[in-house]
Amino acid sequence: MPSAHTTQLAPGAGRQASKGEQTRQAVLTHAIERFGREGFRATSVADISRDAGVGGTVAYAYFPNKEALFLAALDTDAAAVINEGLSQLTSGEPAENWRETLVITLVDALDRHPLARRVLAGLEPDVTERVQTIPAMLELRAAVVERLRADQATGAVRDDIDPVAVGNGAVTIILTVLMSVLQFGRQGVDAYGADVMAVFAAALEPPAR
Repeated sequence: MPSAHTTQLAPGAGRQASKGEQTRQAVLTHAIERFGREGFRATSVADISRDAGVGGTVAYAYFPNKEALFLAALDTDAAAVINEGLSQLTSGEPAENWRETLVITLVDALDRHPLARRVLAGLEPDVTERVQTIPAMLELRAAVVERLRADQATGAVRDDIDPVAVGNGAVTIILTVLMSVLQFGRQGVDAYGADVMAVFAAALEPPAR
């Protein structure tokens, strides 16, 4: 399966989507659902077109092949999960709360996004690494870095750490937690979530005086 990024077309802000854009979005939405439920190999473009209520070849006007449709669907669904997390980073959560809120938000979001959930669960191993490099993930890394810098400015985070290195590392740890939840069950978060947050606190927060 190819791993090259597929460019996503989105309706312009502030205007009604054209019929072509609406058709593309319908195909993409049903691709997320069908690929998330049945996987890449068991799904055909004809299945997705039928679900979307369009002709069997219509999808090829927007996506050159099944692989391109799958990658676009994955990028879209994973971005939706990440964007829920991004909304928490800008919600004004106190420094001691945002890390836990971010993890919980992302875990909960996976229940609503079947293809991202399937890939992070390890059921599509050919594309698992792709999640780390989609634009939304890069945006999440940047947002965490900026939040760490802001917390450094207020004294809530140690001033002797590199926010870029630590921010990237924190997102990698969070991604690992998400994969563990999907592969081993949410009970792990319930049992050890506080311990994970304790590790973050020890690494980030200034020592108590």
